[in-house]
Amino acid sequence: MSDVGAYYAARLLQKQHKLIYLNLMFNDIGPEGGELIAKALHKNTTLKYLRMTGNKIENKGGMFFAAMLQINSSLEKLDLGDCDLGMQSVIAFATVLTQNQTIKGIYLNRPILYGEQEESTVHLGHMLKENHCLVALHVCKHNMKNCGIKQLCDALYLNRSLRYLDVSCNKITRDGMVCLADVLKSNTTLEVIDLSFNRIEDVGAKYLSETLASHNRSLKALSVVNNNIKGEGLVALSQSMKTNPILSNVYIWGNKFDEATCVAYSDLIQTGRLKPDNTDVEPFVVDGHVYLAEVSNGLKKHYYWRPTYGEVCSQSSNAGSILVPVGPDL
Repeated sequence: MSDVGAYYAARLLQKQHKLIYLNLMFNDIGPEGGELIAKALHKNTTLKYLRMTGNKIENKGGMFFAAMLQINSSLEKLDLGDCDLGMQSVIAFATVLTQNQTIKGIYLNRPILYGEQEESTVHLGHMLKENHCLVALHVCKHNMKNCGIKQLCDALYLNRSLRYLDVSCNKITRDGMVCLADVLKSNTTLEVIDLSFNRIEDVGAKYLSETLASHNRSLKALSVVNNNIKGEGLVALSQSMKTNPILSNVYIWGNKFDEATCVAYSDLIQTGRLKPDNTDVEPFVVDGHVYLAEVSNGLKKHYYWRPTYGEVCSQSSNAGSILVPVGPDL
């Protein structure tokens, strides 16, 4: 679907008064088509969830959607991931969301940002201090480093609404975990954190484990997939689950498993502390040694695609939206 199709989608939004979910992901809608759809939402009062994922509306189109959020009072969930948003439009969304009281979940994944100052996270942090309605924030592929995660963590000391923080596919290391571990000691709202595809390593995993073992009793799910964590950090994380009764979902695939790690997670699963559907590994034994195999479970396995068989919305593959439901997810 091109901008011509977007024109008809915009007309649909203007005339159809029962539509609550519109999925236009990965079409060929550009900035002009984005403008048409955004302006159609100025008067629409029924749509709850719009997926524009993968349409290259760019910075220009993003600005129209940001302006729309100043007017629209019904949209609860907006996905503008992989839309080539620019710094200006990301900042515009952060600014608008300090006032918008209806958006519960927003995806701003993979914007096109230049420079190393992480200006976008400064504005997102300010937004989190002011916004008391946003439940889920997805900022994957933001080139976010430790300075950026610190900006978000500083805001989370004051925020009491955010339950799902997705900072996967960034450049966060062990130093960033010092800030996150500290805020988790006092934050009682965060339930799901996605740290997949960063580089927190053993030290970062141990910082989190210490907080989860002794202080935090609100986090339900943690993904540290592909974080260059070795046995020491993974075992520490498994030990924290023995004293923390709330943490139910842990995803660890893509790290460096040693035998101690395999035994630790095998024990958690066999004793029932970690349910097979709530993790992405499964133990098996060869010649008396325990190993871990990958299982297709995770927080958002079906974000970009749907399986050709089995459950369309498997709870074990999309645990994030099950633990923290935000608007209709059809």
